[in-house]
Amino acid sequence: MNLITSRDNPLIKALRRLIQDSTGYRKAGQFWLEGDHLCRAAVERGVLPLHAVMTESFWAEQGAQWGHLSDQVILMPDALFSSLSGLESPARMGFVVALPAQSALLSDASTVVLDRLQDAGNVGAILRCASAFGYRQVLAIKGTAALWSPKVLRAGMGAHFGLHLVESVSQSDVSLLQVPVLTTSSHEGPFLHELLRRGDLPSRCAWVFGHEGQGVSASLMALSQQKVRIAQPGGEESLNVATAAAICLHASSTAVI
Repeated sequence: MNLITSRDNPLIKALRRLIQDSTGYRKAGQFWLEGDHLCRAAVERGVLPLHAVMTESFWAEQGAQWGHLSDQVILMPDALFSSLSGLESPARMGFVVALPAQSALLSDASTVVLDRLQDAGNVGAILRCASAFGYRQVLAIKGTAALWSPKVLRAGMGAHFGLHLVESVSQSDVSLLQVPVLTTSSHEGPFLHELLRRGDLPSRCAWVFGHEGQGVSASLMALSQQKVRIAQPGGEESLNVATAAAICLHASSTAVI
């Protein structure tokens, strides 16, 4: 156990960079999980921390439940932890976890492709939907919000640990997929519910979801075997991308082909 009280301690400085820099995990080879829900989700998937970080008050209350998971336990005053936390209400505990090695693309897996999505909340929500609806792989086109950043991890609510994640992929990588590629469009293709009713919606496929403002790029749209529209009888111009993803991924999960 290591009690740290100084803001200038090297471990505190490294932790601050990891928490406050959304892409800092790439250089460090580690990422930060804050809060018992995310940490428990990781442990349930067999992921153990390099460091278990806790406030003194949390250690006094629940330390026995968490301290045995790592031989590197860092304790600090509550005020110091709060100065590092990215949450309005700091959780008083977190894990530093080794970043998984970048994996090769799985060409035949049910896949979600994220095309330059900027909002961390949207990205995390889509990862959560992908995991919930049985998708195995998520590919992030270069320019997409960093998948292992603290904000995306919080929005994903533990989904990261059940998915095969590949960052910084290119259009040529997507073209290697051996499952049908589907894209959403506001003005092209049949409606999603019609495809589902006719039995023409594949259950194993790759859904591409595009930039919040620009949508799916033209080059990726050209790879699509099926463009799909979502009916909006209320007349809104468009849907939030995470909402659209939830609708599409659920529809495919209930398809029979």
